[in-house]
Amino acid sequence: MDYIATTLNQTVEALINPTTPVYGADLYTGVDATTLNIFEQWWLKWYVYWGNPVIATGIMSFVLHEIVYFGRAIPFIIIDAMPSMRKYKLQDDKIPTAKQQWDCTKYVLLSHFTVELPQIWSFHPICEYLGMSTHSVPFPSILKIAWQISLFFIFEDTFHYWAHRALHWGPLYKYIHKKHHEFAAPFGLAAEYAHPLEVFILGTGTIGGPFLLCALNRDLHILTVYIWIVLRLFQAIDAHSGYDFPISMHNWIPFWSGADHHDYHHQAFVGCYSTSFRWWDHLMGTDLSYKRYRARQKEQKKLMANGMTDKEAKEALLKTK
Repeated sequence: MDYIATTLNQTVEALINPTTPVYGADLYTGVDATTLNIFEQWWLKWYVYWGNPVIATGIMSFVLHEIVYFGRAIPFIIIDAMPSMRKYKLQDDKIPTAKQQWDCTKYVLLSHFTVELPQIWSFHPICEYLGMSTHSVPFPSILKIAWQISLFFIFEDTFHYWAHRALHWGPLYKYIHKKHHEFAAPFGLAAEYAHPLEVFILGTGTIGGPFLLCALNRDLHILTVYIWIVLRLFQAIDAHSGYDFPISMHNWIPFWSGADHHDYHHQAFVGCYSTSFRWWDHLMGTDLSYKRYRARQKEQKKLMANGMTDKEAKEALLKTK
């Protein structure tokens, strides 16, 4: 391990202070490579390799997005094919077909390359304009990364609640948001299955927090934004997965939304507008039908545990209304 670290240090040092000038090495003039950890050294090496920070950031941002999005969604495709996992499916009678999965994948890929790629490519110039650190090393402390990402979660959840709720208003729903609601029983790949305008509108909440924070204090590293984007993608895909596992976050963080919350939104088409947290829906009363529905489900399971069939339990609950 020491040999690998020493070799990497020597490689990085050669890139920064080369005998033969290396294009892009001037980005790190005066940087002491021996003081950097292995991740910071690889970060430096990436930017020196490409030479141009705009190209290096653009490629890294897009590749990261694709790897995380499909890397997180594909396991749910496998789970959908496993009958043993039906007990965790929130709408267990609605399993996405192979055609639905493939049609969704084609549309999402088209959206990624035609709608999101130009936005991702313009990300670096905007970051630089606002004073965000991109290629620079060393990285910020873990504590700083943690509190900044916490702010991003709160900002995005608030923005998303109100923007999402607005998208359910007549014309906006009909011409924009309806596309996302083609699947009444969502699945992981459908997290970004949306109209281009919706991608832009709701995406503003995701990237708006980092931009706003950077504009206010000019103390933000793009690594923090990358970690935030990864967590946000995980959250969005999990919320659309259609599965509620015992280890799902809402089972140990009561105010976390998760699939249990968002799946009902797709099922009912209204209510439960939040992304990460439940508090806006609770405060605004837009989760009342969700709470009643889940309470009935709980009672139905109790009746079935006492020997009733699914049909008998449903009939008994109808009589008690």
